This record gives sequence, C-alpha cells and structure tokens, in this order.
Amino acid sequence: MDSKEVYEIDRTADFIHCKNFTKVALQFPDELLKDSVRVVSALRDKLQLLRESVTEQNGDSKQVRLFVMADTTYGSCCVDEVGASHANADCVIHYGHTCLSPTSTLPAFFVFGKASISISNCAKSLSDYASTNSKPIVVVYGLEYVHAIPHVREELVALSSMQSGPKHQDIHFADVVCSVINPSDDQKNPVGLPRPVGDYSASVEVEAAAGSSYRIGGLIWELPNGHRMEDYLLVWVGSSNSAFANVVLTFNGCEIVRYDALENRLVTDLSQQRRILKRRYYLVEKAKDANIVGILVGTLGVAGYLDMIHQMKELITSAGKKAYTLVMGRPNPAKLANFPECDVFIYVSCAQTALLDSKEFLAPVITPFEAMVAFGRGKQWSGEYVMEFRDLINSSPVEAKDKSEEARFSFMQGRYVEDFDLQVLILRQVMKMLLKQRALKKMMELLL
Repeated sequence: MDSKEVYEIDRTADFIHCKNFTKVALQFPDELLKDSVRVVSALRDKLQLLRESVTEQNGDSKQVRLFVMADTTYGSCCVDEVGASHANADCVIHYGHTCLSPTSTLPAFFVFGKASISISNCAKSLSDYASTNSKPIVVVYGLEYVHAIPHVREELVALSSMQSGPKHQDIHFADVVCSVINPSDDQKNPVGLPRPVGDYSASVEVEAAAGSSYRIGGLIWELPNGHRMEDYLLVWVGSSNSAFANVVLTFNGCEIVRYDALENRLVTDLSQQRRILKRRYYLVEKAKDANIVGILVGTLGVAGYLDMIHQMKELITSAGKKAYTLVMGRPNPAKLANFPECDVFIYVSCAQTALLDSKEFLAPVITPFEAMVAFGRGKQWSGEYVMEFRDLINSSPVEAKDKSEEARFSFMQGRYVEDFDLQVLILRQVMKMLLKQRALKKMMELLL
C-alpha cells in the first residue's frame, strides 16, 4: 500500500486541523522509526494545504509544529505522555501496535497501520471452521487488521449465500472501541477513570442493557442475554504476540484458534500459550512465601496507575509484608538484581506488557491480579484471569490481617508456615544482621 494510505495522512491532518492543535508529538515504535521522516514530510505538506485554505477564508492561522518521539521509556504500545510533555505537546499521534489504554492528561490519536491479509482466504477459513463446529464464533483480531475486517464480513455474507452451511450470523466480529482518546472530565466511568471516546464505534456502549459486554485490547463485543463466552468459539486473526497472549489468558475457558495471516491458515495447536497459565499459577504460589515485595511502576501515562500502586501497598502491608516502590523503564534481570532483598515484584503496567518472562530474573515478576490472589485473605484462583489492572481498582476491599489466623500450607516449602506481620519481619532482619556482626567480630578476634 501507499505510505500515505498506511499511515492515514489525510485523516491525521484533518484531526490536528479540526482540533486546532499547534504542538503535536508523533510517537513511533522502533520498527516504524525508519518511516518517520516520510510521515512527517507528508503530514507537514497536508497541514500546510489545510492552513493555506483557512488563511484564504478567515485570515492568518497558526503553524503546526511536529515532534518525533522514539525510544519510549516503557512499552511502545502505550501513549508516552511523559515524553510528549517535554515538548509541551497538545496531543500525541500514536503509530503502530497499541493497547488503547486510556491516557491521563493528553488526547491521543491512533494510527493502527494496515497489515496485508488475504480477505478471501480468511473468510473461507472462518466459514470452513464454523461448518465443522456447532458453537457460534466470536472473531477478535489485531488492530493492524481493522481495515480488512469489513471486507471479510462481506465475503462471509457472499459465501453463505452461495452454499449451504453455517450462516454468517453465527460468526460475530468484535468492534474497535475507538481511534481517539480524550481524557476530559465529562468522559468518566463509575470508578473515575477516563473512558476512551472515538469514531470507530461511537454507538457501542461499555455497559449494554441487552446482554453481556466483553472488552479486551481495544476491542469490544456483546453477547445475547444469558450467553457466556464459554458457549462460543474464539478465533484470533493476527500474529502470536502479546495481544494474543492476553486473549488466551483472559478467555482460557474457551476453545481458541488463530488465523495466521502470513501463512494463510488456521493454527489450532495452542499448547505453548496454554502452558503460560500453569507458569503463572506457579508464580502465585511462590509469591505467597515472599516477605519483601517490590512494586514496579511500568507506566506513568495509563490512567489509574497511581490508584493501583496505592492499592497494592495496602494489600502488601495488610498481609504482613514490606513494600518497596521502584520506578524504572523496561525491567530486565540486571536492573532488578540491584534489589536482592525483594522476594517478588509486582509489575503495574498495561495489559499487553504486564507478562514478563522472569525465568532469568532472581525473583519472580507477577501482575496485580496475581498479587491479589497471592496476598488476599481467603483468595483462591478460580481459573479466571484479569490482565487489565484498571478492572481491579477497588474491586475487592483490603481486609485487616487476622492475627489469630492459622498457619497456611506452602506448596513451595512443603510445610505449614505462618505469615509474620511487618514488625516481626523487621525484627527478624535486625536479628540476622546482629548475628552476622557478632560472628564477624569473633572471627576477627580469632585472627588477631
């Protein structure tokens, strides 16, 4: 495709021009940074044409300044509000893969990109898969395939009219929540966080009266009243990336297949992805034995991150453990090795960067949901999994620790253990230090 079409130059310029923004930050991920010069040049030319047309009609208009942002501190799927604030930007244009997490202060415009896909082959694969199953299908997809989904729907309608078999009504497609996020005061949801608003699905409401509403990774869909996701088959159109892992974990009770747009085929073997859930359960059991917990701040732009950090602190202290708060960009084993006293880390970030493969880390890294299961009183893992930390804010109040609670069984140690409160924990650490100093003193006396 032409680069102007892929990067939606006309649509982006119209957005900037209509909103009267004068300082605009363009955020590119590393893999798209090579195209940034071409995009800036095309966008500047289009804005200049719009500016000249306005000048002829209404007089002089302000010139738009464009800034390119790269090497984001945290995940490139989130809007880098901190980087944009350094240039005093009025808004952020985000290019490439995104989690569509709501911003805190700046409006954001998203250009998903347009990945190539065989529409006819995709529609035929969906139709053939539906014909071999009795359950209806829900189709979710990577946002880079948004441009092709309406054409896939049309192809399915044509196929169902030509042949006997499953009707296209048995295949439901998710909708995109928005392409614009505006964190204004009049767009608040019940927990006080900004709600994305945009032009892709203006008629879609998060809370639907007609039935159950589901939302993940910038997509939303509704099921009829009384229906559950377990009653449906789930098809993911896209690559095996973090967004797909998010879907597999969140809807682990559903049968899931993946349509690989590069190889034009359905992938039914998801054993590797299913194994992730077993690994996460192991980390939860390991976290229960932790005494000192580090809270890793993995975002400074996603709305509600401060509320989640405070909630995690209350959860940790109520469980009789000590909490450290650490702010760092893109954690790795070398960085976290500087805090060997931490037995486990909680990573507060967007849903698509929350799962860190911590096999090479000295201490495991878990998500806020896993922390609530590990440290919450009477919490048991029912099999459901919540990746979005904003869905956990004030979801379950932190209860005060019961001093008379019986010892719990540790699967890691193979015995019953007691959870000491913070004062006892600090006393134990001090006693260890004193014993080490005493032993060192005796050793020095023997040497002398």
